[in-house]
Parts: sequence; structure tokens; C-alpha cells
Amino acid sequence: MADGMPSRYVAAAPVEPFTNFQIKLGVSGVLWQDSNNGVVLSGSGPIAGADAHAQDVWLPTATLTYYFSRNIAAELFCCFAHASVYGDGALKTLGQDKLANTWAFPPVLTLQYHFDHMGAFKPYVGAGVQWIHYFDSKSDMTGALVGFNGVKFRDSWGPALQAGFDFDLGRGWSFGFDAKYVWEDTRITWTDAASNTITTKHDLDPLILTANIGYRFNLEDLLGRRSYAPLK
Repeated sequence: MADGMPSRYVAAAPVEPFTNFQIKLGVSGVLWQDSNNGVVLSGSGPIAGADAHAQDVWLPTATLTYYFSRNIAAELFCCFAHASVYGDGALKTLGQDKLANTWAFPPVLTLQYHFDHMGAFKPYVGAGVQWIHYFDSKSDMTGALVGFNGVKFRDSWGPALQAGFDFDLGRGWSFGFDAKYVWEDTRITWTDAASNTITTKHDLDPLILTANIGYRFNLEDLLGRRSYAPLK
């Protein structure tokens, strides 16, 4: 070497400390790739030409990720959403525009693989499941169907795929983008005072797009017990 120092005395490059938790706050668009499988009136059969769609929504979301290693992590994504269903085709002819609205609690749990050795750019892929619990649902039936004042959304389950990236800003901070696609459906049932029903099975298949700001940390830091040993 130029200064005559033997190479064995050259300091090793610092190893980035491993942190096992990450929180993200973001804004998500839920874009329904939805389709309706027929609208059925009890005692009369399907309503010819009836159709419906769910309205896309934008909402604040939060994510908690736990890193088992530099490459493997589990992520819990959640929020609360207010969704509305609108009538199309024959339902509009019957005087129906908005059919129902509901609140939803739709967590998504995924297992992820994070790619490394790409500098500040940190892409990942994941797979898991989403559950949607519906509550405080309200009927908006009017016109010829005004008597169907009760409505229930069946809870939904479905497999989810995910891809995204974080861009490291330093000191644990990052910004990122995430896309999830879920295959799931729900059954919606309206009821009138005479217990007549209108039912429809509705494929939801949401595409969830999220822009977020994240922060990675060790839980020991929050408890005042700092530990930055490199991951073996």
C-alpha cells in the first residue's frame, strides 16, 4: 500500500446494523376489479339485466413489518374503509343508484422476500391472505325497492400477492410504493319487513396501491437497550 501499512491492518467497511421492525404510514387506493354474478329476488328469481359495482376508495393506511432476517419478513397491513355499492342496468331503471354502504376492516397478512445488495433500492415480493370484516352496513334502496331496508355483507377471505420497494433515506427512514392484488368475493343480502330478500354474489378482487413513508428500528432502542450487532 502507499503508506506501507500491511493490508491485514486495513479497517473493514462498516456493516449496516440489522433492525427488525418497520412501520409505514401511507395513502392507498383500492381499485375494485369487481363483477356481479346476478341479482336474485326471492320468489321471483334473477332480476334480468341487473348489475352493480363498488366505488373505488382512497384512504390512509398503516403497516407493521417484522424482519426474521435481512431477506425474510412478515407484514401486517390495515386500515378502515368506507365502501359503497351502486346499481347498474335494470337496477337503475328501477330507480336505484346507490344500493348500500358499509364500513370495512380489511387487514392483509403477507410473508415477504426482500432482495438485497441493490444499494438504497430495496425491492420485495410477498404472498398471503386478506380478510375483510364488514360492519355498520346500511341499505340505500329507493324507488321500487325502497322497502328493502336491511342489508348484510358476508365477510370475505382471499389469497393476496404483493410487490413493492423501499428506498432508503438513511437513519432508518424510507419512502416506498406497494401493490397488492387479492382474489375474493362477498355476498350481499337485502331484507324487507316481510323477510323477502334480494341477494347478489359480488366478486371484489381489489388492486391496492400504496405510497408510504417508513421507519425501521430495533424494539430494544425504544426500551432504551440499544443493540446493533450485525446479523450473522
